Amino acid sequence: MEITLEEFERLSDFIYRRSGIRFEPKKIYFVIKRVEKRMDALAMDNFTEYLRYLRFSDRDGKEFQNLIDLLTVNETYFFRDFPQLQTFAEHCLADVVNRKFSCKDMTLRIWSAGCSTGEEPYTLSIILYEMLDDIREWEIEILASDIDRPALERAKRGIYDRRSVKDVPSEYLDRYFLNHSNGTFAITDKVKSIVKFEHLNLSDRRALRKWRGFDFIFCRNVLIYFDDISRKQVVDHFYIALNRGGYIFLGSSESIARITTAFRMKRANNYIVYCKE
Repeated sequence: MEITLEEFERLSDFIYRRSGIRFEPKKIYFVIKRVEKRMDALAMDNFTEYLRYLRFSDRDGKEFQNLIDLLTVNETYFFRDFPQLQTFAEHCLADVVNRKFSCKDMTLRIWSAGCSTGEEPYTLSIILYEMLDDIREWEIEILASDIDRPALERAKRGIYDRRSVKDVPSEYLDRYFLNHSNGTFAITDKVKSIVKFEHLNLSDRRALRKWRGFDFIFCRNVLIYFDDISRKQVVDHFYIALNRGGYIFLGSSESIARITTAFRMKRANNYIVYCKE
């Protein structure tokens, strides 16, 4: 299928308004190949007809969700960016836990935004089990959100191939995974017990209102799909959603300082982290 640049920009603008995700012209081939799959599923052979369907006939948003599921790339694995996770575990987590313990506040809430197929929130769960000797005395909740519904369903199942667990320390693999005979690895119920998955579009301001009161927010390698305006809107909400003294973590190629000056920069373990004062 061939479409004009003007037609592509109409589709790109529509996707941006609905999701905050901006696809530049250099992504035209990537986008069109996925649009073709959806047009085949709907027995359509005219792009204008498909775009018209998205805009005016997709009242429940199901087709838009189908398209977004194809367009969002879910590349992740356990313990990704280990130095950052080590800083979280050994410095930031200890800071928050000690402060809360001194105030007799035994709650801990973490938001994994853009959790994809679940490797990140389950990694965070494993870290908590490793770092908190008295974990049973804490009320812990890891909320994991993503715009991709099929990815969330895979996350809830918690079954992964060898590539996903390639960076998991062997002792953790024995302790927190079940090694199936078919070569897959299943997360144990203990790790699953403190993780909850929910569908969320980070550009949906109304839906974001209930996402508050977090001690840590992880949004790694997600905002790279947003433009400057959408990126700032999301990070502004993260500031509201974060408790005072809480920390936010972006991907290693992302800089929160280029988006907002609201967070305070700190150095921990030779790593730059950002917190809400």
